[in-house]
Amino acid sequence: MRSACWSAGLREPPRTPSASRPSTWSVAVSDIQRATAFYEGRLGLQALQSGPSAKIADGSRVYGSGGGPALNVYQSVTAGKSPATLATWYVDDIDQVVDELTAAGVEFARYDEFDHDAKGITVRAGGGRIAWFQDPDGNTFSIEADA
Repeated sequence: MRSACWSAGLREPPRTPSASRPSTWSVAVSDIQRATAFYEGRLGLQALQSGPSAKIADGSRVYGSGGGPALNVYQSVTAGKSPATLATWYVDDIDQVVDELTAAGVEFARYDEFDHDAKGITVRAGGGRIAWFQDPDGNTFSIEADA
């Protein structure tokens, strides 16, 4: 049964997202230049493209991960408003990645409800390990590994 919202001339509801299609996560930042220094300088990500964000001519970057575009970072007044983890990178060797990021100046978050090791890594619910970090605007990301 179709809902009333489809009666405005649409023949079929839009298709739902598919796991077989690429997706890009968007993250708002308050200063694209400061964000670029963090994402490229500290995380080592390479921009696939840059472009406008609202009225800012060079206010966004798209970074790749896993062979395609994955993270859209754009300048906005809504930067850092979500307390949730916005994106996760899955890695084979979490200790090595955390060591490399720490050496690059990334600080890993520690939460009172979890027991963290000296590097800031904790056991993930359901198994595996996880470590969280934040960008300069307080956007939270994680690194996870199954072992």
